[in-house]
Amino acid sequence: MSAPLLEQPDAFALLEPLLQAQRQAFAANPMPPAAQRRQWLKSLRGMLVSEQQALIEALRSDFGNRSADETLLAELLPSLQGIQYASRHLKGWMKASRRTVGPAFQPASAKVVYQPLGVVGVIVPWNYPLFLAVGPLVGALAAGNRVMLKLSEATPATGILLKRLLERVFPTDHVCVVLGEADVGIAFSRLAFDHLLFTGATSIGRQVMRAAADNLTPVTLELGGKSPAIVSQDVPLKHAAERIAFGKTLNAGQTCVAPDYVLVPRQRMEAFVEAYRKAVLAFYPKVQGNPDYTSIINDRQLARLNRHVEDARAKGARVVDLYPPRENAGRCLAPQVLLGVNDQMTVMQDEIFGPLLPIVPYDQLDEALAYVNARPRPLALYYFGYDKGEQGKVLQHTHSGGVCLNDTLLQVAQEDLPFGGVGPSGMGHYHGHEGFLTFSKAKAVLAKRRFNAARLIYPPYGKALQRLVYRLFIR
Repeated sequence: MSAPLLEQPDAFALLEPLLQAQRQAFAANPMPPAAQRRQWLKSLRGMLVSEQQALIEALRSDFGNRSADETLLAELLPSLQGIQYASRHLKGWMKASRRTVGPAFQPASAKVVYQPLGVVGVIVPWNYPLFLAVGPLVGALAAGNRVMLKLSEATPATGILLKRLLERVFPTDHVCVVLGEADVGIAFSRLAFDHLLFTGATSIGRQVMRAAADNLTPVTLELGGKSPAIVSQDVPLKHAAERIAFGKTLNAGQTCVAPDYVLVPRQRMEAFVEAYRKAVLAFYPKVQGNPDYTSIINDRQLARLNRHVEDARAKGARVVDLYPPRENAGRCLAPQVLLGVNDQMTVMQDEIFGPLLPIVPYDQLDEALAYVNARPRPLALYYFGYDKGEQGKVLQHTHSGGVCLNDTLLQVAQEDLPFGGVGPSGMGHYHGHEGFLTFSKAKAVLAKRRFNAARLIYPPYGKALQRLVYRLFIR
């Protein structure tokens, strides 16, 4: 039976022994060989494959309805691909990197050794609790670390299951799962980890970073923000609308890189809305009782989304319902389009994290780019258009954590691409090689030989050889 949630007032005192146990285990094996790390990853992969149905059911329980296919496609598949990629490249990543020694410092050799950091903390959000736990876990294990995972209190069934499954694969002084409410999360972020990775809201990310600063713990923050999609003047609207609809309705829009709003040429607005409507209805002819359509995670998030709609409507937006009102029941929220939005509306101020799609008109591409650049830098940016010149202009004149041209979301599933935000959407990267580097210390090593040419520059100063060195190398 799984351990109960930590609910005692002093959660920090309960967590500290877990951290110390992992520190002691790491000290006993500070540089695990590649074969051992591969075995860890193999064991993790075997567990995920054998327990996929249990994981699907736990996620369905937490969400009320969670599409089994979305769990397979957006959580299990990228998790397994990440494990496979890391296993294949691990030995090469671990090799010391030879570096150059300048002529003035010869004879000597230089290299960079990639050393495990120690104990890594990972704070996991509720929207993709499997993928966003396993992804950082894979990078940390590949780099040779011990790992503590804090699962979200909003997904208790998944947290309890994942705790039980990981305890079956790893001793708790290697990998452990921490469960509990917000007080436990706060205490977790105060632990003196060697690295802390947080995925979640920007507002919480600030609190995590403040807590980590007390220990000078380096952080990777994967936040979010309002990721824009830009539709060009000439891209076929069916192409753009279908791909935006997929990104906006997967997991009912509860995705950190979902397109948050769309910039559409003014003369194409109505045509785009119709193309989007057709695409959404083709995916989900109905949403109520549809096993393919995921519910909103809880009543609090549903109420937040409904407040966005009512606020926008009260301030003059036109809300386009793509489904009859009867489709909104329980925690099922049907996709909606919002037109005539402005910055005074909360839906344009905060990350939406749901199936609401504001559409903003523009006349020239420069206007659309200026609109994006006037706002906090997003985690993702999407551009729909096949003109190479315009693609290059978008890439050069905007900043975002990542970009996908002519599709949505798929950049996150590429293990050979780093994943991370910029500014308000986060800091640091993981996935693939970047994940290995994030969870490693790149230790610089300079090795001198018996002959010591550096003696030529020792005091007392003013010798002829020193003056020669200055003439040769300071010019």
